[in-house]
Amino acid sequence: MKKIVAVIIAILAVIGTVALVKTMGAEQQAETDYLRIHVRANSNSQTDQSIKYIVKDEVVKFVTPYASQCTDKERAMEIISGILPEIEEVCDRVLKANGFDYKSKASVRAEEFPTRVYGDLTLENGIYDALIIELGSGTGDNWWCVIYPPLCFTSGTAGVQYRSAIMDIINKFKRNA
Repeated sequence: MKKIVAVIIAILAVIGTVALVKTMGAEQQAETDYLRIHVRANSNSQTDQSIKYIVKDEVVKFVTPYASQCTDKERAMEIISGILPEIEEVCDRVLKANGFDYKSKASVRAEEFPTRVYGDLTLENGIYDALIIELGSGTGDNWWCVIYPPLCFTSGTAGVQYRSAIMDIINKFKRNA
């Protein structure tokens, strides 16, 4: 019995080490593995900030089916770059319907982002490729998230779950203790 427990512990240690190495590698490459989204409001007025969230909701609805087709960041950038005029149409339609006379501008480009936490995932500050949506002057406070992997853009068939193999092992031992 002790040999079986020792073998199980050895296997779990190897799995945990492999998971840790993979996790460390993912953190080092974070800036190249993500396509973010950044929606900038026209200004910091209450009305401009409110419309930013309405626009964001409509963009998320529009982009979700496209984001769910992405198998890697390069494909995500290709798909999103190909629908920039449609994204602007969605934004402009929302702006016009709510009485705003300014327009939007959408582009995919590299920009600096601060550190941001999404549940258990932390993206460190750095330069990331992103879908940038500027409403009007784009000088107001902003909203941002991640298109690929689809942390903000998920459907019933697509989603991302980040797990730690080491924490799974620790939690399993806690439950069995």
